[in-house]
Amino acid sequence: MIGHAVAVIRLALIGLGALALVLAPPSADAATPTVQQMVVFRSGKAVTKAVRASRVLVRVEGRRCAAGDGTALAALVRSRPGRLRLLDFGTCSRKPRDGSGLFVSAIGPDRSRGQNGWVYKVGRRSATAGAADPSGPFGRGRLRSRQRVTWFYCRLRGGGCRRTLEVRASPQQGGLVATVRGYDDEGRGVAVEGATVSAGDASAETGPDGSARLVLPAGAYRVVASKAGLVRSFAEPVEVP
Repeated sequence: MIGHAVAVIRLALIGLGALALVLAPPSADAATPTVQQMVVFRSGKAVTKAVRASRVLVRVEGRRCAAGDGTALAALVRSRPGRLRLLDFGTCSRKPRDGSGLFVSAIGPDRSRGQNGWVYKVGRRSATAGAADPSGPFGRGRLRSRQRVTWFYCRLRGGGCRRTLEVRASPQQGGLVATVRGYDDEGRGVAVEGATVSAGDASAETGPDGSARLVLPAGAYRVVASKAGLVRSFAEPVEVP
C-alpha cells in the first residue's frame, strides 16, 4: 500500500512548468552504477538503454536541483528518452540529499493526467520513493549495477498500475520455449495467457500456463513478450542450437 500511496501523490502533482536539463559532469566515482533502463510510452514504443546513473542537475521552477549518483532520476535524465518535465514536491537544491520531492510528470508527449502518469519499477516491484530520493527506490540504498529499471505510464485501476511482463526463454533444438509472467506493483507474478512472444521473424501466443513455443533456425535472438493493456518485457538474449 505504501507504493500505491506514493504513486497517487506523484500522479496528483500536475500543472507546474517545463523542465530544463543541465547535465553535470559524469561522476568520477567508480561505484556509480550502470543500470538497464527501459522507458515504455503510451503508444507501446519502448526505448531500452544501459545508462550510468551519475549525478545530474535539472532546472525546475527557476532552480537548479540535483539528482544524486545511483538514483533512477539521474539515469533517466542521462538516457535522454525525450523531453522531461519535473515537479518538486519538496525543497530541491544542488544537494542530492534534497531531491526526495522530485517527481517525473512527463516524458516526451506523455504527460500526467488526473491520477494517471509516470511511475518506475526496479526489478519486478514499484518503487516506494521518488526517483531522486537519496535513500533509494525502497529506502534501503540506491541502485546497483545491472539492476533493471522500467519507466511506464500508469493508468490507475483498482488502486494499482497495469502489470509488467517478464519473459524467460529456454532454447531447444529447432527453437525455444518461452514462459511469460506478469507482475503487479508488489512484485507478485501470474502466468499470462494471450501474450505475444516474438524472436526474429517468428512469433507465437502463450497458452493458459503462460508458455509458447517458437520454431527457429540456429542462431542468436532477442525474445520479447507483449500484450495489449500490459507493459512489454525487456528483450532477453537467447542462443538456439
